[in-house]
Amino acid sequence: MAGAPARPVGGVRAAYRTERRKLASQLAPRLLALVCLLGPFAFAGVLKVQSGSPADTLYGVWVHSSGFALSLVVLSFSGAWGLPLMAGVLAGDLFASEDRHGTWKTVLTRSCTRRHLFAGKLLAVTAFALGLLTLLALSSVAAGVLLVGVHPLVSLSGTLMSSGRSLVLVAVAWLACAPPMLAFVSLAVLLSVTTRNGIVGVLGPAVVDLAMQLLALVGSGVWLHSLLVASAFDAWHPLFVSAPFFGPLVVGELVSLIWIAVCLGASWLHLRRRDFAGATTSRRPGWVLPVRVAVASAALIAVLALAGNWGPKGITATRLKASITPTFNNLTLLQQQQLGREVPAGAKLNVLPSCSRRGSAPAGPGDWACTLTVFIPQPGAVPFQQTPVTYDVTVQSNGCWKAQSPPSFVGQQTMRDADGRQVVNPLFVMYGCLNTL
Repeated sequence: MAGAPARPVGGVRAAYRTERRKLASQLAPRLLALVCLLGPFAFAGVLKVQSGSPADTLYGVWVHSSGFALSLVVLSFSGAWGLPLMAGVLAGDLFASEDRHGTWKTVLTRSCTRRHLFAGKLLAVTAFALGLLTLLALSSVAAGVLLVGVHPLVSLSGTLMSSGRSLVLVAVAWLACAPPMLAFVSLAVLLSVTTRNGIVGVLGPAVVDLAMQLLALVGSGVWLHSLLVASAFDAWHPLFVSAPFFGPLVVGELVSLIWIAVCLGASWLHLRRRDFAGATTSRRPGWVLPVRVAVASAALIAVLALAGNWGPKGITATRLKASITPTFNNLTLLQQQQLGREVPAGAKLNVLPSCSRRGSAPAGPGDWACTLTVFIPQPGAVPFQQTPVTYDVTVQSNGCWKAQSPPSFVGQQTMRDADGRQVVNPLFVMYGCLNTL
């Protein structure tokens, strides 16, 4: 129609296709895909040729026994450091690159509207992020199955889970990490839009993740720790106990969705109000703004550190005893079965637990000491023989703990089973998780 204003060509679909091709042609996403594909195989190969294991990581002591444990170790490391960094690399330069190349006017006047461009970029980076997460999950499971095997996995309650159930739970654990990863992608988008600096957008999510990791180490309250999106990467742990509890998982997913909504909403508001019609003005870089940002960030972290004690105490001696006692019982019975001794179904040890936190208040994450006194029946005037076993227990803010005892109490890290094979001693290092909510 004559005289009608020209409309932008294409829409969200066209913007998505363009941004997808741009991401696919970049070196960084290709390198990330290569790392996701080959990294777990390299990790499994290194473990295959050495006898040691990453025992400090949840399920680390079992990486030589079950391929599913290897996938969970990769997931733990990726959630702590890899996925936030991956989000920054994918989305940190998504919008800042338009400023760096000066292409905003060309794109918005000839290709599509701001709304279409914003949605297309988000869809493209979301597809890449979920694709890389899926590739890493499949690669870790394949590496574990091929190089270790599909042996049953020991749960965080000390019981054996079938291979089929282990595979399903591992898949659910990887799936549960998708929302927090997208939350860090949204944070990278926000930094890219507001700072117009690709370096800040790429490194910002990793720096924020590091700050959250440090904040998770302080305080004994549950409110702040539950609101940290980095904590959502650990929300899959309660799925691997005998009686799963879903509170941390639900809270972690909701917190991630809130982070996504806030970051993307702020990004769109900033982009919608920005003026692209005027002449581009260049400002000389100065120290005023970086100093202000550094001071404000330090002040915010200090306030959040003080807020770490707000709310009820999620980790107490009572909860720790209720978690470590049945785990010790189940792992002791598992050890006896591996040694070829007959264990009646439903057998239970008579255990008297005692737990205390070292050097501070008896609540919260940190270093604990638990003594498990086992009463062993024996004939004669004394009906029971008392055998105390003391464990050094490290409890994290998410409620997961690692307990280790000197070899003089429980033996070496490995032992010979009834068939003469060298296997992991179940009592050398114990893992478990308690409900902090």
